[in-house]
Amino acid sequence: MARFCVEGRRALYHFCEERGVPHRRCGKLIVATSREESSKLSAIKARAAANGVEDLVEISISTARDLEPALHCEGALLSPSTGIIDSHAFMLALLADAESFGAVVALNSPVVAARVVDDGLEVDFAGSDPITLCCNLCINAAGLHAPDLVREIAGYPANLAPRAHYAKGNYFALAGHSPFSRLIYPVPVPGGLGTHLTIDLLGQARFGPDVEWVDKIDYSVDPARALEFYASIRRFWPDIKDGQLQPAYAGIRPKIVPKEIGRQDFVVQGRECHGIPNLINLFGIESPGLTASLALAAYVAKLARE
Repeated sequence: MARFCVEGRRALYHFCEERGVPHRRCGKLIVATSREESSKLSAIKARAAANGVEDLVEISISTARDLEPALHCEGALLSPSTGIIDSHAFMLALLADAESFGAVVALNSPVVAARVVDDGLEVDFAGSDPITLCCNLCINAAGLHAPDLVREIAGYPANLAPRAHYAKGNYFALAGHSPFSRLIYPVPVPGGLGTHLTIDLLGQARFGPDVEWVDKIDYSVDPARALEFYASIRRFWPDIKDGQLQPAYAGIRPKIVPKEIGRQDFVVQGRECHGIPNLINLFGIESPGLTASLALAAYVAKLARE
């Protein structure tokens, strides 16, 4: 995660500037809301430096308040190079690139079976026009479904397929104007980055994600969870009023470790891992997967060439 996030951030800014993808370097504050949490900031800064982050700086309470007057904190780290992006425009730009090189995107074509053969992989697709294709290269980047998909491949070592664990993240939108111009992140919590404030390119503020471990995929947002959000948000923004939060949306992190372990890393499996020359698997690509995406793509392309 650390390697590809740092490389990917640089590549992503370059791509957005070159292709006209809407984005903004708004900056981010990682805030401690208690003396106990403030002692963790130096460790976070040191870990960031070890991972190649060159511009994360520790700032005083007064400096943090000067940047964001509505903020309450006992200390903060400033990341000036953090930004936001129109993710849909980014993916449309990637699609345009792929199609310009001859790629064809086939939607609504579920994989129902696959098997290792001498010259690659045979993959059976369902849908309105069922078909079997022989692939000389198969990249399994199916997100939440990647562990289940690889189990459909006859000849793949079953012991190498991780089990999927679902950590749901709910978001609530703020009614009214955002009092912050930067992203506000609390000190990380087990399983996620804590309930933070993010803004979109139109200035709309959203809070989340929380961490809700679930057994099945469900993207509904329970309005009752707002009570926990208010408590978390008031630690760094005491002035939020009851009734200002509205259910927005949810996502599910593609965890490959259980709740008891919590922390995980990206897993990219090539031939050296499973022995199949035509298969590359990507497991556990959760946040910062979007930031890391172009660096991940370059690494997968290198594996494919090899």
